[in-house]
Amino acid sequence: MPFIDLDTRAGTEAMPGIILRTFWGEQMLFSHVTLGPNSVVPAHSHPHEQGGIVVEGEMELTIGDETRLLTVGDMYIAPGGVEHSVVAGPDGCIA
Repeated sequence: MPFIDLDTRAGTEAMPGIILRTFWGEQMLFSHVTLGPNSVVPAHSHPHEQGGIVVEGEMELTIGDETRLLTVGDMYIAPGGVEHSVVAGPDGCIA
């Protein structure tokens, strides 16, 4: 699956206000997440690396013990096994 058409992948409501589409490789997870205003993804981890890019809005992302405000164009990679969490901005975020 080297090429993916986002429109053909149904999203799932992971928790209230959070629509998640995930795409897996052998060692990496790439996510496309729609976050409602001020929504929260609690701290969690998984064995795969997870990467993404902010395409709309902003979010506060914590990976391990480092927290940053990410805005449009910012990218991230959360290493496998490392806890990470998200708080969406007041207008929500797509990343």
